[in-house]
Amino acid sequence: MNSGMRFALLLLIAPLAALGKVPPEMAAELDGPRLTCMGAERAGSPGGVAAYTGKYLGSWPGMKQPFGYEPGPYADEKPELTITAQNMAQHANRLTRGQQELLKKYPYAYRMQVYSSHRDFRFDDAACSVSKKNAAAAEVVHDGKGVSGLGGAVPFPIPQSGLEGIWNIALARRAWSESVTADSAVVYANGAITWGKSKFIDMYPFGDSRASMSLQEKIGAYFYISYLLPERDKGNTSVGFAPLDYSKASLQAWAYSPGTRRVRQAPEVGFDYPVPPAGMHTSDEDTLWNGSPERYEWTLVGKKELYVPYHNFRINDPALKYRDLITPSTLNPDYVRYELHRVWVIEGKLREGLRHVYGRRVIYADEDTWLPLWADHYDSRGDFWRTSFVNWFYSQESSTFHRGVTVYHDLHSGAYEATYLVNESGQGWWRLNQKFPLSMFAPESAARGGR
Repeated sequence: MNSGMRFALLLLIAPLAALGKVPPEMAAELDGPRLTCMGAERAGSPGGVAAYTGKYLGSWPGMKQPFGYEPGPYADEKPELTITAQNMAQHANRLTRGQQELLKKYPYAYRMQVYSSHRDFRFDDAACSVSKKNAAAAEVVHDGKGVSGLGGAVPFPIPQSGLEGIWNIALARRAWSESVTADSAVVYANGAITWGKSKFIDMYPFGDSRASMSLQEKIGAYFYISYLLPERDKGNTSVGFAPLDYSKASLQAWAYSPGTRRVRQAPEVGFDYPVPPAGMHTSDEDTLWNGSPERYEWTLVGKKELYVPYHNFRINDPALKYRDLITPSTLNPDYVRYELHRVWVIEGKLREGLRHVYGRRVIYADEDTWLPLWADHYDSRGDFWRTSFVNWFYSQESSTFHRGVTVYHDLHSGAYEATYLVNESGQGWWRLNQKFPLSMFAPESAARGGR
């Protein structure tokens, strides 16, 4: 019996009580000839998924600076395929439902330029060490509201359930802090655009694999956001923190308003709280998924080969103007790169008796990183409603993929929102893995930032 068949058989017969921890034979395959340390298949596919090389860590040939915009190692490539409304039927098995709906709704505006597939960036040794330890020890705990194990890598590199899959997405390896001044644009069906600008800082202590932080620590993330535009919101500043285990605490936030010159604790802003300025996406939809998974029944559907946004360096180019990027109906497809990759498909169905604007959601996570690439959302009646995607790029500063322009489409209204635009934001380019004092995220900091 070959190693792949043995792996599949072990997965099928693993007892439910052992979910989380995997048999030693399975864990031993991590970082071996068949699997990467994150559980991805090293081999490519006959359909065109690239084989994993892992030849780059923190730099690549032609890179010029330790942080800031870089065009990336594939800048000279040309699209190999363009998918349009006219030829989408030929490629339907490699498209998400949301991509198909966008092609149908905007046949002259939305298209997908597909480039050669690459899997050349790897994780550092510390992250790989954490992943292998987690495979042998991590578990979902407290009725699904938390996990045990260590931060700095996914807790379940060989997932056995949808709950483990969604926790992998929430705790995927990424920069452990970011600071950025970014623009946002809400583009309505009639062509009108509402602009926003904010200074955003966050810090994820668990994300630093060198720290070997327990995932049962109290606080998982700190955040600071101060609005610069629109004028009516200028000076509004929020700070707070989110827990790692949602059985122990909930998200806590404080907001300063220049109108009242007071700092007040904010009401609950988790789950389906509509994110300002236009409520085009929910609080737990930021970066496609975050927060507590408790309101959904999660299913690990399996892996699928799909065309997904990948290696999107160019979209952040400071030479690119918003008038070229922000176009009617959808983001200008000339600047979005798609590649064929294997993705994990995780489906969430709203639990009976619980409330959320999304009755069903499907999230597509990268096999190599577990970062969410695309998400499709259905309303409470089961009708397809919204689709969203993140343009991840590899950051030399953090040696991880980092979120770039994130796009939220509302198929009912015909509007879309593009966030984390940095092309014209000034001196606000991302700085990653910089340490910030915890006082930055205290209520007093909100008052200072809003003045």
